Amino acid sequence: MIKYIKIDKDSRVPKYQQIIDSIIHNISIGNLTMDKKIPSINMFSEEFYLSRDTVEKAYSILKERNIITSIRGKGYYISRTKLISKVNILFLVNKLSSYKMRTYNHFINAIGANSHTDLHIYHCDETLFLNLLDKNKSAYDYYVIMPHFKTDDSTHISFTENVVKAINKIPKEKLVLLDNIKKNLDIENCIEVFQDFENDIYSALNEGLSKIKKYKKIMLIYPDKAIYPYPRRILHGFRKFCVEHKLDFEVLNEIYDDMILKTGDLFITIEESDLVNLVKQVREDEYILGHEIGIISYNDTPLKELLGITVMSTDFKIMAETAADMILHKKRGKVKVPFNFIERESL
Repeated sequence: MIKYIKIDKDSRVPKYQQIIDSIIHNISIGNLTMDKKIPSINMFSEEFYLSRDTVEKAYSILKERNIITSIRGKGYYISRTKLISKVNILFLVNKLSSYKMRTYNHFINAIGANSHTDLHIYHCDETLFLNLLDKNKSAYDYYVIMPHFKTDDSTHISFTENVVKAINKIPKEKLVLLDNIKKNLDIENCIEVFQDFENDIYSALNEGLSKIKKYKKIMLIYPDKAIYPYPRRILHGFRKFCVEHKLDFEVLNEIYDDMILKTGDLFITIEESDLVNLVKQVREDEYILGHEIGIISYNDTPLKELLGITVMSTDFKIMAETAADMILHKKRGKVKVPFNFIERESL
């Protein structure tokens, strides 16, 4: 391995960083492979006339990033050949929904080729999430987390007590909270790019108030016991809007088969399956969508645009690009993502 390593004694780059960069470069071009043994600290320092502390610092950083590992009595070995880019990111998403995947894809496009991002889905499960964090502690430069969890009775919770403890162990300069935050979480100096579920839906509905008022009753289809639960703050914002404007409303768990539809009904759907079922029944009962029956859907998709479905949606592209930009430019702070009311034919 010694023949591959280049140390420029006249360079302004610290010698320990040159060691790190040289080893990573040789991994990237295939000179160093998984389980390849590398020189001991003493051998390395003697070969390049470097202090033992310099080599030890480089090896310590490489071990922290899980690029090398040490085996007692045997020496140091290459342990990972995947995380070789300048920025290594762990991206933790709670579910494989279309809009979460669009967020991830926008993030990948924005962060650029000079990075490596590992995607893991934890399915709103606290245990799986904690195991993923523990397994990958100290291995990444950034931890991008979209925090949504479910309780034992399948209701939504943004953070559990154990999740908060685990997140607090991540160095704040490496932490990126995306989509959802905890307002009283004692975190400073990290990146937070979020939507405000309660106030977002309240403001969006107010934007569409003139059209909404033409309907006699508003039904929010809020899946109370969904596999992937939704923030109850959506429900709170909806109720606040209806009470404030003295509107007749009802909260239902789902669009039931053979739902009784009446002229003047307005439905707000969250899950895709409820939207599909509702549109199907509206067509079967020969109601005129946008005149006799209204529909507003939560979170925009290309298909909803194609079908002319009015939506309320955060801008997932801006969310992803903002997080990527803050990582690339080493910014910190909180950014509230725009939430839009997009009127189409269904209202």
